Amino acid sequence: MMTVLKFLNTLVGIYMLLIFIRVLLTWFGSIDFGVPAAILRRITDPYLFWFRRFPILQQGYIDLSPIAAMAALSLVSQVLNTAIREGRISVGIILAMVLVSAWSAVSFIMGFCAVILVLSLVAYLTNQNIHTPFWSIVNSISQPLFYRANRLIFRRRIVKYRSGLLTSIAILVGLIICIGFIINIAAYYLIQLPV
Repeated sequence: MMTVLKFLNTLVGIYMLLIFIRVLLTWFGSIDFGVPAAILRRITDPYLFWFRRFPILQQGYIDLSPIAAMAALSLVSQVLNTAIREGRISVGIILAMVLVSAWSAVSFIMGFCAVILVLSLVAYLTNQNIHTPFWSIVNSISQPLFYRANRLIFRRRIVKYRSGLLTSIAILVGLIICIGFIINIAAYYLIQLPV
């Protein structure tokens, strides 16, 4: 049984590597990598397309479906590793892994949003030309974040742009730290479940 679990874990690891390579190749869309890239697309795209059907994973210029796909494979790998290491698997361990994996994905997205807001703050403070392609992309991502965060925090009050950015960044970072602490405590108690 352990041999089968180790083999499955190795396959999951190889597939994760193939997906990572596939994602990297999309960054060089104008270069034709030939037959190896076509084979790689045939192997990975069906799995990736399954995640691309969720609209929440595709926001403007950002496609988060590969991150969700990798997170799902990472969860499977964690379950297999735990089964190999512990010689057993329980509902509590699986629930703790699902909770931690889900939080990992959510905290990554929250951290990414905080970085985008920090970039917007830097652009504002340094009077960058926001009409360049890079700053246009950052601006197209940060403006909806900024608007939603300020609607939640300040309601209908008008605040200065810099104050709104700083408040949004501070709240995002604070949420990441606090919720992460709560998730770790919950995961600890879930692992202790005997079932």
